[in-house]
Amino acid sequence: MTADSRGTHPAHRTGTSDAPRTRILIVGGGYVGLYTALRLQKKLAAELKSGATEIVVVTPEPYMTYQPFLPEAAAGSISPRHVVVPLRRVLKHCRIVIGEARSIQHAKKTVTLTTLATDEEGTGPIELTYDELVLAPGSISRTLPVPGLADYGIGFKTVEEAIGLRNHVIEQMDIASSTRDPAVRSAALTFVFVGGGYAGVEALGELEDMARYAARYYHNVSAEDMKWILVEASDRILPEVGPEMGKYTVSELRRRNIDVRLETRLDSCEDRVAVLDDGSRFPTRTLVWTAGVKPHPILAASDLPLNERGRLKCTAELAVDGVEHAWAAGDAAAVPDVTSEEGKECAPNAQHAVRQARVLGDNIVAALKGQPRTNYAHKYAGSVASLGLHKGVAHVYGRKLKGYPAWFMHRVYHLSRVPTFNRKARVLAEWTLSGLFKREIVSLGSLEHPRAEFELAAGGERPKESS
Repeated sequence: MTADSRGTHPAHRTGTSDAPRTRILIVGGGYVGLYTALRLQKKLAAELKSGATEIVVVTPEPYMTYQPFLPEAAAGSISPRHVVVPLRRVLKHCRIVIGEARSIQHAKKTVTLTTLATDEEGTGPIELTYDELVLAPGSISRTLPVPGLADYGIGFKTVEEAIGLRNHVIEQMDIASSTRDPAVRSAALTFVFVGGGYAGVEALGELEDMARYAARYYHNVSAEDMKWILVEASDRILPEVGPEMGKYTVSELRRRNIDVRLETRLDSCEDRVAVLDDGSRFPTRTLVWTAGVKPHPILAASDLPLNERGRLKCTAELAVDGVEHAWAAGDAAAVPDVTSEEGKECAPNAQHAVRQARVLGDNIVAALKGQPRTNYAHKYAGSVASLGLHKGVAHVYGRKLKGYPAWFMHRVYHLSRVPTFNRKARVLAEWTLSGLFKREIVSLGSLEHPRAEFELAAGGERPKESS
């Protein structure tokens, strides 16, 4: 099934009402997808209004997730709905298609995709044509062939995973509180995190802080009963904040009785037992995998040039190298860093993605109007990380901060970066209220099976618990 083709090259369009419109197709609704579409909405307002240009955003979810807030959402400091930005509300002048891009034939300027309706219709994938392509699918979790990982591992890349992990941790405390079996209790109160980057350290720090607070409401579970373990294959954690702040983070976590294991790998987690390559064995019901990301599979399913790491080869103008009418930024793109030594690429993080999207949008408009493009240039400002409530670490513009000042800077920076004034106001209001009232520690794990009680009443079977 093929969507309608929109004619010739944009340079040959007259812009009259009967001329074929220019279709800009954005694959991905994350940082780059959202901010690029916002920029294009602003710069091409007249063309969008007249119908001369169409912006189509293909994304698997109808919202953009602000991932730096996932740890705080897991800890209950921010409501899940305030971690996401609804695309249809923000991108009012774009066409939003909820679906998955399966393959790209740029030589024919077509994308094959499936939508929520294609399975219902039984017609198979559809093809969508375009004039300008923006690839911003983001990345997916990078996993290794660790026995048992697929069965028992928990990711931490989506808001669903973050809230599911919060519910899971509280459920484990409930299990430990009610069991009479010492082995079950020990496994329930053992939490293993694999990966010492931002996602792993911040998730562990926030959840440990939350669980420590929640323990005061259990008559037979204390913070000292819980065992938190961070496993990192390299010789340091949080490399973005520098060696000194990385060492401080390790000492801070260990001061909180968190077992930090550097230069250590997970060998297996079969039968709910985490086995490390140093010989340690930890029976656990919670294993969180945050050991990096890898390029989205759609990149390999395209005819566009990739580098040895599977990312798109791009120029400093954020165009796909050697290809016309194709653009990329963020995790999917290998963009040369013109502010550093030759051969170095921009790190695939939110700091670059948001800024790249602005330049990307401007360059697409420039290309459509035959104007000169600009190079993306941004010198890395530094990094901030939260280690729990009022705890943090930062290395920004050469200044090193820790404790409360770093935590405060973390919140201020990300509040300034979360899209839309609406979200900024809601997040700020939640932070203010959380400072005045006690934390919520309720688990809503039953949300994962909302029909369970009705199915049981109707004669069905109760779904098996994943935890």
